[in-house]
Amino acid sequence: MTRSYTIRTYGCQMNVHDSERMAGLLESAGYARAEDPAQADVVVFNTCAVRENADNKLYGNLGHLRPAKTANPDMQIAVGGCLAQKDRDTITKKAPWVDVVFGTHNVGSLPALLERARHNRAAEVEILESLEVFPSTLPARRESAYAGWVSISVGCNNTCTFCIVPSLRGKERDRRPGDILAEVEALAADGVLEVTLLGQNVNAYGSEFGDRGAFAKLLRSCGTVEGLERVRFTSPHPRDFTSDVIAAMAETPNVCPQLHMPLQSGSDRVLRAMRRSYRSERFLGILDEVRASIPDAAVSTDIIVGFPGETEEDFAQTLEVVRRARFAQAFTFQYSPRPGTPAAGLPDQLPKAVVQERYERLVALQEQISWEENRALEGREVEVLVSTGEGRKDGATRRMSGRARDGRLVHFAPGPRVDAEGIRPGDLVTVRVGYGAPHHLVADDGVLDHRRTRAGDAHEAGQRPGGAPTGLGLPGFGRPAAEPVAAGCGAQGT
Repeated sequence: MTRSYTIRTYGCQMNVHDSERMAGLLESAGYARAEDPAQADVVVFNTCAVRENADNKLYGNLGHLRPAKTANPDMQIAVGGCLAQKDRDTITKKAPWVDVVFGTHNVGSLPALLERARHNRAAEVEILESLEVFPSTLPARRESAYAGWVSISVGCNNTCTFCIVPSLRGKERDRRPGDILAEVEALAADGVLEVTLLGQNVNAYGSEFGDRGAFAKLLRSCGTVEGLERVRFTSPHPRDFTSDVIAAMAETPNVCPQLHMPLQSGSDRVLRAMRRSYRSERFLGILDEVRASIPDAAVSTDIIVGFPGETEEDFAQTLEVVRRARFAQAFTFQYSPRPGTPAAGLPDQLPKAVVQERYERLVALQEQISWEENRALEGREVEVLVSTGEGRKDGATRRMSGRARDGRLVHFAPGPRVDAEGIRPGDLVTVRVGYGAPHHLVADDGVLDHRRTRAGDAHEAGQRPGGAPTGLGLPGFGRPAAEPVAAGCGAQGT
């Protein structure tokens, strides 16, 4: 009988991307996605190690599965991702009912490890120290008919003292421009309207093969892909954010007016302690340049509160930068020490009560700014890519949801002008914003325009894009060949 699987994904967009590859690998090996995840023959955890409670969450979930595993010994449990890379043999010691542990560098080994564990009736643990195959070259089961993740690099060369990612994802490795564009073109040919370019430090792309302008060229080349209407990217580092990227964003019509750029702290003293290679004025200068070229750009950020040694004055400087930056949204985190990072051993770790109080003040300030920025959009017409799962209350409010070009979440009522049954995820609608809330926009006056798309057709038919693997086998690290690449990305000027 065909064995079924389910994948539980935690953490960042890169993990979502990797989970799509795990699903593609399992289906290529003959597994079927479980209609009821609770009854799956194989449960895969794709873990994150960034937050302090990641370990507790994993072992709690594994504990909940132990009775099911005891009742059905043929059930298999696999743990992958960053926490698996970090904890290695610890997982099977703490949870000996786990069958497979694999790391961030060998996602492609999952089916073979499951089969080996079944045959040997013993746990299989395989953690590699360097990348084996780019995950993007593996088969994928895409979750969306209208939006796709495209990894352009893996790993990170930065040495931020709070971050555990470089030790778990390794040094930065860049995919070749032609391979990236081939994947983007394959997605667009399958009807996908939006792609998000992914990298731990996405705008450092090209450093491995010696082209500092490679990311701007890649953005411009994505603008030539037929049928591709929206291009996003995450996450850039302020150190590598250059004017040619801003120009490419402004001059490439399908690159969305959205920027997510982590600030982390507004205090220069704390930024130095974090080993962040920019200062607050440099950060604000980038935002000024972005907004001069792209006036409607929505800027979001990440901020850490309570880094070791942070004083009230340091925190006040963060609040001031937030006031000046006018972020559309900020993902705020309370600092938690991660074993193996330099910051974990720093003196002056702050009391929880101090961190909590500062966190609440920052959240309150950003909520007010987000609300003001969203209220400023009332009365404006916006184009929305209709999506699934964005509006948890849509059933009760009889609304639908999607994302505007600037990334803002929009809840809208179809209204009498269109057939609500005819609006599908993947379609594009134009609505007028009636109300701006802190975290979303509301448009209850009905749809002004509705464009049916191939992506909507695919979603309605239950089809998903293939995004066929490119460059199967070991990735070609290092300087690419000199011959021209698809769509001119490798040779196009800035």
